Amino acid sequence: MKLLVTGGAGYVGSVCAQVLLEAGHEVVVVDNFSTGNREAVPAGARLVEGDIRDVAADVFSEGGFDGVLHFAARSLVGESVEHPEEYWRHNVVTTLVLLDAMRAADVTNLVFSSTAATYGEPEVVPITEDMPTQPTNPYGASKLTIDHMITSYAHAHGLAATSLRYFNVAGAYGDIGENREIETHLIPLVLQVALGHREQIFMFGDDWPTADGTPVRDYIHIRDLADAHVLALETNEPGRHRIYNLGSGDGYSVREVIEMCRKVTGHPIPAEVAPRRAGDPATLIASSDRIRRELGWNPTRTDLETIVTDAWAFTSRLGDRAWSTRR
Repeated sequence: MKLLVTGGAGYVGSVCAQVLLEAGHEVVVVDNFSTGNREAVPAGARLVEGDIRDVAADVFSEGGFDGVLHFAARSLVGESVEHPEEYWRHNVVTTLVLLDAMRAADVTNLVFSSTAATYGEPEVVPITEDMPTQPTNPYGASKLTIDHMITSYAHAHGLAATSLRYFNVAGAYGDIGENREIETHLIPLVLQVALGHREQIFMFGDDWPTADGTPVRDYIHIRDLADAHVLALETNEPGRHRIYNLGSGDGYSVREVIEMCRKVTGHPIPAEVAPRRAGDPATLIASSDRIRRELGWNPTRTDLETIVTDAWAFTSRLGDRAWSTRR
């Protein structure tokens, strides 16, 4: 298949692009490098530099596209609270432009990068796709709005689509891993301490109602995540919009993640307790039973040691390379 990957220079988009290439597909990446890393665009993918809002029509005009994997988005929760207009513009408006360009070009197969942030603070875990969606920030709200948009396009225009709601994506695949100018994810932040880029890691609260008092999260390996995108793309059905959670179904606490990073890196990784952050749930664990049952998705890298080992292999190779090289 000939596939368009928007945001293909980002962490998730670049790994998925690489996996698609390995599966024998032709891949065209669109990225404006506002947050992506030029070095992450896989060899073998054709790169179109620009904002999808500006280049979508031109890209599709060359014809022959069989599907789209849409990753391009702003994804920082704190930033979305401070600048919600950026999230409505870059996430929602961009996707609307993309959907209209796809429709004009008669491209009907879509996989969308959604998020567990659409659920907000659930009262029950594990979280299933049937639970209420009550996002607590503009980032989650923008992704949920896009999910609604896609559903309406599927019903009205025959779009074949899947939204994949990620939990905590981590790890690396070969030479591609997390390499962001602004990092908010726990594992890469802890590994930055091991590299000497940070003095310590902060644990936001140690009095949560969990086994060791620190929040528990569900971590999914980036390679398992990419496999789910391929399955979704290959099984999409016209007029139907499917929504699946992507997680391991297991939870690891902040303390457990730090201890595993110490084990893998051999570094003491100083950690300090800080006040809780407003809006942090105690436990977030996914139920991915639906995608396992319906698509046969079978994640094989679910143990924390594998995830951290792969992330460390990438991070240690990255070393002291300046973030400015991403552009």
